[in-house]
Amino acid sequence: MADRMSMFDIASRAMSAQMVRMNASASNLANAGSVAGSEAEAYRPLRPVFAEALDAAGEASTVSVTSVEREDKAPVRRHDPSHPLADANGDVWEAPVDENAEMIEMLDASRQYRNMVEALSTAKQLMLETVRMK
Repeated sequence: MADRMSMFDIASRAMSAQMVRMNASASNLANAGSVAGSEAEAYRPLRPVFAEALDAAGEASTVSVTSVEREDKAPVRRHDPSHPLADANGDVWEAPVDENAEMIEMLDASRQYRNMVEALSTAKQLMLETVRMK
């Protein structure tokens, strides 16, 4: 980063990171319970990877998303010979998504996003009050 980050830069990066978290959780929830015909084809949950981002002066830091990766979790094998995707042994592979954990992740990301909106709103109000004082 070439310049110093303003509080708006910091907040917008934090809000973007929380949106990535919410989108990953939404994708995981959408694929919960999905099945595949083989272990390799089964859906694996997504997890964003974050890193600290510093400004040029090294005085302010925020977060950046470096990547979104698949979790290395084994799918659940379920014996269901009547399923159209069942393999030769009659097994299907179910996505290893913990719906409760995903809901908690989504709620936490939503709260963090909301906190940043509140911080920006407070900063805006303080700036307006400062301008009115002059």
